[in-house]
Amino acid sequence: MIDFSRNYFELFGLPPRFNCDTASLENAYRRLQTEVHPDRFASASEQDRRIAMQSSARVNEAYRALRDPVARAQYLLSLNGVDALPETDTQLPLDFLGRQLERREAAADAVSANDSAGLAAILADVRDEANDLVGTLAHTLDESESLADARTSVRELKFLSKLAQDLDAMQSSLDD
Repeated sequence: MIDFSRNYFELFGLPPRFNCDTASLENAYRRLQTEVHPDRFASASEQDRRIAMQSSARVNEAYRALRDPVARAQYLLSLNGVDALPETDTQLPLDFLGRQLERREAAADAVSANDSAGLAAILADVRDEANDLVGTLAHTLDESESLADARTSVRELKFLSKLAQDLDAMQSSLDD
C-alpha cells in the first residue's frame, strides 16, 4: 500500500517542481494503480480492501492534481503555505481583466454572427496566453521561487482555463 503522509510528488517519485516530466508521471501513475487497484484485493480482508480503495483514490487524486497545470501550481504553492485561490480574494490585474472582457465581448459578437472562424481565433489567442502563463509559472516556481508572483499567475491561468472552456462550449453550439 502507499504511504499517505507523502506529498503527491513523493508519491510518484518526482521532484516537487512545476515543470514535471509528464511521461514519468504517467508511468508512475500506471505502476501505482497496478499495485493498489482494489480489484487486486478482491479476496483480501475487509480492512485491506478498504485501504486499497483509499490508496487508489489517493493515487487518482494526486495524478489529477499533477497532470493539470493550474492544480499542480496550486498544490506546489500549498506545499509552501500559500493559498493561491482563496474564495475571499478575487482580485486580478485590471489590464488582464480588461483583455478578458474584450475577448468575451468579441466571442459573443462571433456567436451572434455565427462566425466560427472568429471564435476559433479568440480561443487560440486565449490558449496561447495560457501557454505563456504556464511557461511563466515554470520559471517563477522552479527558478525564482517568487510565490507572490506565482500566486497571481495561477489565478490568471485558472481564469483563462475557464474562459477557454466557455469558448469551447460556444464553439460547440456553433458547430451543432
